[in-house]
Amino acid sequence: MAETTIVENVVSYVVGHIVEDNDAVTVTPVEQGPSEVLIEVRTAKSDMGRVIGRRGRVARAVRSVAALAGEEEGVETDVEFVD
Repeated sequence: MAETTIVENVVSYVVGHIVEDNDAVTVTPVEQGPSEVLIEVRTAKSDMGRVIGRRGRVARAVRSVAALAGEEEGVETDVEFVD
């Protein structure tokens, strides 16, 4: 599996500072290919709106930061917010 420690840490850090219930945040990498990883983010139901943001702006920003962190590790990343 591709190394995704930086991506996981960055996404956990960013999402953890957005939500109110930090203990409910889980970040799980799912390998999609040899150099492709899907990052699944789960939060408390009450925090999902905060993480997605108006018109998806916050979610888009989290995906952008994750993509940059993925470049550092040589993997393509995508972030999915799971209910």
